[in-house]
Amino acid sequence: MKIRVINPNTTASMTEKIGEAASRIAAPGTQIIASNPHSGPVSIECHFDEAISAVGVLEEVRAGELEQTDAYILACFGDPGLLAARELTRAPVIGIAEAAFHMATLISTRFSIVTTLGRTGIIAEHLLQSYGFAHHCRRVRAAEIPVLDLESSGDQALDRIIDECLRAKAEDNIGAIVLGCGGMADLTAQIRDAVGLPIIEGVTAAVKLAESLVSLGLGTSKHGDLDFPRAKTFTGQFNHLSSAN
Repeated sequence: MKIRVINPNTTASMTEKIGEAASRIAAPGTQIIASNPHSGPVSIECHFDEAISAVGVLEEVRAGELEQTDAYILACFGDPGLLAARELTRAPVIGIAEAAFHMATLISTRFSIVTTLGRTGIIAEHLLQSYGFAHHCRRVRAAEIPVLDLESSGDQALDRIIDECLRAKAEDNIGAIVLGCGGMADLTAQIRDAVGLPIIEGVTAAVKLAESLVSLGLGTSKHGDLDFPRAKTFTGQFNHLSSAN
């Protein structure tokens, strides 16, 4: 089984970290290929970043199709370009926010999210509504750290995330915590040990869901809106997408 884990930003060190976390949890025989677009934002922290990064995500899916990829994971908590990516393939495509929400509801009746910045927390609230999980989430909290601080600040960033998780445990009357950033993929065990609650991290959750779907022979439905894009001409810098389907 071949799973392509796409980091939608262009920071290679984060892509490597995400790939390592995915590989550690993957079953024997599952090959993890971690990749990121060549062009786009170095981190994704707003709607604008997401819109730009979505094009890179789609290019990565198109590349994966040439390699007979069995499943794709979008390793950004905003799930940028998720539905468009599903249109390009019959393979399962899983966003890490959606995966984490599903997993959290299987082990708790209410959870909180701890993310990086307050403005990305608002994006997470939109996703909770869109995916139908808003009534399960007690609160979306922000540690107020830029995404790239997860690469550069080390223990300082980890301590701020743990502090916010401890406040969630004390104040939110929850059973679990969802980590709201793909850049936290390598921190799960440390946070769980410090907080004493189930901690759900989206990259690893998505890997296990992807393995399950592939094993069950389930892929993206091509009946309805997720069918392959209709053939048409694209102009300018997107001319190469004219044959996307």
